[in-house]
Amino acid sequence: MSAAEAVSNASTASAAAHEDAPLRVAVVVGSVREGRAGGAVTDWFLGFAERHGGLELDVIDLAEVELPLVMPGWGGTPTPEAAAVLADVTPRLADADAYVVVTPEYNHSFPAALKNLIDWHHGQWRAKPVGFVSYGGLSGGLRAVEQLRLVFAELHSMTMRDAVSLHGPWSGLGEDGVPRDTTVSEGAAKNMLGQLLWWGRALRTARATQPYEG
Repeated sequence: MSAAEAVSNASTASAAAHEDAPLRVAVVVGSVREGRAGGAVTDWFLGFAERHGGLELDVIDLAEVELPLVMPGWGGTPTPEAAAVLADVTPRLADADAYVVVTPEYNHSFPAALKNLIDWHHGQWRAKPVGFVSYGGLSGGLRAVEQLRLVFAELHSMTMRDAVSLHGPWSGLGEDGVPRDTTVSEGAAKNMLGQLLWWGRALRTARATQPYEG
């Protein structure tokens, strides 16, 4: 075997190993409201996602992330308080290959704390896939998700076509935050995670091969 062939084979093996590595997924819990159902919904989703396999999950709970609303101008420096929070959160978002956003619907939209986290960051979201787990009343949080799709499109993210939507408490979501019909909910989660894995691996390989310049 020539030296060129050896290098080529090593490169191919490295690419294959990289492609098969677990997908690093940051799960962002968007609600900070007292008495929220978001914690229970997230726990249910994490339990299913861990059984699904192929994922390395990192939970970012915005109830524990005290980002200020006041941001510096372009090129400015965050306050020491903001910098301390960003030092923990930003690297985790940057290291993620993909994201799952768990969000309720408030007044036909998504929580302000979630928009604040998104706006504090920019390049971290680019050329990465985003899946959604939403919950709410009759709409199941779908109106919040549709608005989030517009936001993430502006940030050059790829949102998953299929989402998990939990309607409750009188429909599909129990008072404890766990879906009443786990067969339907787990089917939706399986579809969303399947898409997230495909896009996550494809875009991870693409970013490693050629930096995104969109």
